Amino acid sequence: MTENMLTIGTAPDSWGVWFADDPKQTPWERFLDEVVESGYKWIELGPYGYLPNDPERLARELKDRDLKVTAGTVFTAFHRGAAQWEEAWEPARKVAELTAAMGGTNVVVIPAMWRDDVTGEAVESGTLDTQQWQDLFAGHNKLGEVLLKDFGLKQQFHSHADSHVGAQADIEHLLAETDPALLNLCLDTGHAEYCGANSLELIRKYPERIGYLHLKQINPDILAKVNAENMTWAAANLAGVMSEPPGGLPDLRAVIEAVEALNKPIFGIVEQDMYPVAFDVPMPIAKRTRNYLLSCGSRTTV
Repeated sequence: MTENMLTIGTAPDSWGVWFADDPKQTPWERFLDEVVESGYKWIELGPYGYLPNDPERLARELKDRDLKVTAGTVFTAFHRGAAQWEEAWEPARKVAELTAAMGGTNVVVIPAMWRDDVTGEAVESGTLDTQQWQDLFAGHNKLGEVLLKDFGLKQQFHSHADSHVGAQADIEHLLAETDPALLNLCLDTGHAEYCGANSLELIRKYPERIGYLHLKQINPDILAKVNAENMTWAAANLAGVMSEPPGGLPDLRAVIEAVEALNKPIFGIVEQDMYPVAFDVPMPIAKRTRNYLLSCGSRTTV
């Protein structure tokens, strides 16, 4: 990644991949081939096990296509108490090992959702008490320390719809109570918009904590329907709440200009949730999105 530049990449999510193995998803070989054809050089690993998890094989597949890895993804529920560490660490360790072996430098960390993604049934309260917040902060500080010390990886916290950290106040609370050396923000512009957070304000107020980007947009008309009907994140996706740039919110041109002004190298990963989707749909969108994002900034590249 070039100094003082926003580097655009993509992820399996933009090809409709949410799970390690699912017949509704694009086969991994096709995903990698279409990433190259779409003009990208950088990818995320996606769900652990979707791409080959043997480091030698994956390195060979990537090298053959001149692709590089920015990050892996892990899921946590540290607000549920100290015992969650054991549950989270083993899968996180596998992701960290593979990410580091591929030369990646980041781990995107997604918090658990408080309601079932399919049925919409609440599995726990949608708000956290003081102890739960403290457990969440402690868990992420510990995870960030281990990822950095043992693997040289940076923890990028991904606020998420239907989780306890999505709204502006929740994100700011997290940033205020965690160690900047151990946790930065994966600013997902789509999830921020979905939850009522302001991407530009977050960049302005916390420039030193913006460590990574997921670039996507929300259709405001469909979001209004989602909110009115209290739809789950999965149902919202099926309803088309994700909008191909530049057709939705927030204004990604303004976001990219603000990030470029931070004067630090940063990845901006296109991550347009589309599960499930016909196999022939993602690549044309990926191409158009790449071209649009490259037109938004003077120091933005692939």
